[in-house]
Amino acid sequence: MTVRKHILSGRTAVVTGAARGLGAAIARELSGRGVRVALLGLEQDALARTAGALPTASRHWHVDVTDDEAMARVAEEVGRRLGPASVVIANAGVAEGGPFVDSDPDTWRRVIEVNLVGSAVTARTFLPQLLRTHGQYQQIASLASIGAAPMMSAYCASKAGVESFSHSLRAELAPRGVGVGIAYLNWIDTDMIRDADQHRVLRELRAHMPPPARKTYAPEYVARLVVDAVERRAPAVYVPGWLRGVQAVRAGLPGLVSLLTRRELTRSHFEATGLLGAGGRAAGAAGGTRT
Repeated sequence: MTVRKHILSGRTAVVTGAARGLGAAIARELSGRGVRVALLGLEQDALARTAGALPTASRHWHVDVTDDEAMARVAEEVGRRLGPASVVIANAGVAEGGPFVDSDPDTWRRVIEVNLVGSAVTARTFLPQLLRTHGQYQQIASLASIGAAPMMSAYCASKAGVESFSHSLRAELAPRGVGVGIAYLNWIDTDMIRDADQHRVLRELRAHMPPPARKTYAPEYVARLVVDAVERRAPAVYVPGWLRGVQAVRAGLPGLVSLLTRRELTRSHFEATGLLGAGGRAAGAAGGTRT
């Protein structure tokens, strides 16, 4: 066990969306295992605080993951200052909720850009380093990748997209020695989820889920399992573990979700939430959208 937990010691990892929440917890977990960490995100002060508290030599970069040129510059600097990345964790993500028909087009598009396009940009800019190190690309996905929910069309579409992107990338890169993993995660106790609970549309969505699906998990717990999966080069990790079983019945989920939500959606009126949490507000400001 001790040997396995230090497999990545002395190597370099990149974590996007690392200023807070799960991204910061993953950075701390990696650093605790002896990994040099490059923290990428939009919140300069929070990034600096997180990086400054890590026990290994780590650096932070203020960058928008949807900006190809800026990400290319950061990738070059990471390789030069910390060494080529052996692990890249595409964690940056935002969410918004509410009826699609009333959604703000810029806000809806920003969710897709950060979650899906941002993941692709992250992969593209760091793949030369991963090919050199025969490293691991880890995509943070969601229960929403498996089964879509109403009132979260942009988030669900983006997470389904990153799942398909990762499957495609895995098949493409396996012959070249690069692993690709997907982390299917449910509710995590982050500021984005706490902000979601303040909005009726998402509070009720969560309240109507089966009890096991409502539970939130500490970022540190989820981070440990994600990093364990990276060390094993596992193709998938599920947190909580019962999400693995949802894969087996995913074909029937759209009909079930429609049946369960029909009554509530008919009798209720919901309003758009805007981008959620401090990270969402930072992404909205960077993209020029309303939050």
